[in-house]
Amino acid sequence: MPAMLATRSSAAETIHNNVDEKIEVGLRERKKARLRQQIIDTSIKLFRKRGYQATRIDDIVQVLEISQPTFFRYFPSKDAVLREVGERGYACICERLRSELSSKERTGDRLRRLYVTMAREVEADRQLWQAVVLSGAMDPVRSAELRGHEEAAVSLLREILTQGQKRGEVTRAFPIVHLAEFMEGLYSTVVRQWAVDLTGPHKLTDRVRSAVDFFMCGIRP
Repeated sequence: MPAMLATRSSAAETIHNNVDEKIEVGLRERKKARLRQQIIDTSIKLFRKRGYQATRIDDIVQVLEISQPTFFRYFPSKDAVLREVGERGYACICERLRSELSSKERTGDRLRRLYVTMAREVEADRQLWQAVVLSGAMDPVRSAELRGHEEAAVSLLREILTQGQKRGEVTRAFPIVHLAEFMEGLYSTVVRQWAVDLTGPHKLTDRVRSAVDFFMCGIRP
């Protein structure tokens, strides 16, 4: 009996220790996740305030009161911070594309609403998007890890255009894959030029609306 009690006590102690260890690991992970988010939030605030190029890693760590080695444990560079912003940007685009897939409106109206809505959001945060453009944070050529995110977005765009073909609203003279690439490239080019063109017209929504209208004229059956 004493031996049996000792065994039960030992088992209970082991379970207790395992639970404590899991709790401690969970707390460490949550702490790391909070600091990671704080680095992103602080970096974005400084990019907006000072501009991307004028913001140094020293500035970021001073605001957070952490060391540079701590920063580098989470991000290898300030560009890497913006790549995470880029990933979230693609996630938002995919969400909007999925929403448009359930719409019964004409293809032109769907694309116009989609891209003009995104343009309004970019326009409202020009400093941040200028930083994204300058760093190549949403450029899948410069950031290989973003290729999967871009492909997911373009795949959804292809579905919208395919639906348009079935409705007789989109030409069948060109492959859908090419049409989706043209529209995505057109939008990206307009945003990039707007973000860094500080001397020209600054109304991105007008530029994007014209780009969508131009695209729809070109793909009309």
